[in-house]
Amino acid sequence: MPRAASFLPLNSSSATTATTYSKDEKSKRPLLTTSTSNARLPLLVFCFISLTIGLAGTIFAVSALSRPRPLPVFRCGRIQDTFRAFYSLSNPQPDLLDRPKVLGFVGIQTGFSSASRRSALRSTWFPSDPDGLLRLEQATGLAFRFVIGRSKDVKKMAELQKEVEKYKDFMLIDVREEYLNLPHKTLAFFKAAFELFDADYYVKADDDIYLRPDRLSTLLAKERSHSQTYIGCMKKGPVITDPKMKWYEKSGHLIGNEYFLHAYGPIYVLSKEVVASLAAARNNSLRMFNNEDVTIGSWMLAMNVHHEDNRAICDPRCTPTSIAVWDIPKCSGLCNPTSRLKELHKMGMCSKSPTLPPDDR
Repeated sequence: MPRAASFLPLNSSSATTATTYSKDEKSKRPLLTTSTSNARLPLLVFCFISLTIGLAGTIFAVSALSRPRPLPVFRCGRIQDTFRAFYSLSNPQPDLLDRPKVLGFVGIQTGFSSASRRSALRSTWFPSDPDGLLRLEQATGLAFRFVIGRSKDVKKMAELQKEVEKYKDFMLIDVREEYLNLPHKTLAFFKAAFELFDADYYVKADDDIYLRPDRLSTLLAKERSHSQTYIGCMKKGPVITDPKMKWYEKSGHLIGNEYFLHAYGPIYVLSKEVVASLAAARNNSLRMFNNEDVTIGSWMLAMNVHHEDNRAICDPRCTPTSIAVWDIPKCSGLCNPTSRLKELHKMGMCSKSPTLPPDDR
């Protein structure tokens, strides 16, 4: 009599998974059960999922590396020259990464509500692309950037992000962007400009003036005997102490009845030594008046600088010698700047006249 099968179930539960035999008692060959197939199925599923995840990761990595890296609009506590950041990403060069030496750095002060002004400027005397900006710098020795602070408004920052990525012509500074904060923004601008550029002169200009960069370069290139120089359209005037009036000065009692000599706000120039002193000053060590031009003028008195009065940078019309044109004294800048900038640019005297008048060439 044949012996009993040697593979006996240990218990009732194991009996369902034990090896079975063919009906042919003579052969006694075990048959493959479904338990073996079931054991392999999870392994196949795991391999398939791992392969899918690996493939997806590879595709994502390739697309991320090939996608252009966006320029950050603002990082807390930081300043940034988006023009140099763009060139350093696309083609790293030491002269773009370091503090470049220029004749002058011109910061065009702008705000979140001034997109139309920036557009008008880019269609007139201000280059509309990074290569044009670089060519202008090489031709004149002047570096130009739009200067803007930050906002808590997420939508405004998102719109600025798009403009930065398109034009790469901004200097971003860590200061709250609003009209009443202009004195603080101006100080932050000079500090940032001094940190990023080694310039002989630093120019503060508004985004509502028509400028001739070639003539500004000629002005800054002149020999001067004073190392601490303050160039602008100098003025004096009564101190406004009525809170209802536009140019109200809260600290007017510290000044008296008349302002000291200081430059009009739309454009003025400070030499390197002057800006170096401002850059070294603690933010809370300098007095801030309501009006930005008055604030700068008060600092210049304390620093014993040379005041250089130049009417060519506050010309009400285009002439053979005008450097900056704006509607003085009617407006602090051009009245209706978006349209006026384009009108002036179409005039040959404004945009196409020689850098120097015939008798000075």
